[in-house]
Amino acid sequence: MDSLRGQLLIAGPGLFDPNFRRTVILIGEHNEEGALGVVLNRPAPVLAAEVVPPLAPLVSGNEPIFVGGPVQPEAAVVLAEFVDASVAGLSVMGAIGFLMGDVEADAVAGVRRARIFAGYAGWGPGQLEAELEAGGWIVEPALEEDVFTGEPEGLWSRVLRRKGGNFALLATMPVDPSMN
Repeated sequence: MDSLRGQLLIAGPGLFDPNFRRTVILIGEHNEEGALGVVLNRPAPVLAAEVVPPLAPLVSGNEPIFVGGPVQPEAAVVLAEFVDASVAGLSVMGAIGFLMGDVEADAVAGVRRARIFAGYAGWGPGQLEAELEAGGWIVEPALEEDVFTGEPEGLWSRVLRRKGGNFALLATMPVDPSMN
């Protein structure tokens, strides 16, 4: 099994689960025990500083919290770009990784930028592989600008257009295909 760490999962056109419809997930860990990641394109209508004040120093004052996935939605998950990648509790790609456990003041100083997620997406052993085989997800290498995009709502379409070919056509699909 090849690890998908640092890859994007782009929801395929047949994925109708409301937790994942038209989502883009950054995979943070993928091994024989399963996989986990965060949904990059679901900002919530509330500011991160209001929901998790202790983590406010990590983000700008107007940064929303993001819905990271349906697993443990009450938990705050921090994805960050670090000055020194070795500070990351779980490294994903380059200097980008997750802070783990309690966030110490010295860790905040080593963060260039961050996003805070409510919950995460998770798969048990073999579950993600089965969903990939069934065509539920499209895989694409993640770029740094995908992770911290200023326009998260358009990420699904942008990544599909970047992938090209039939995927670029899929990017034009309306949210409700019956309206076509």
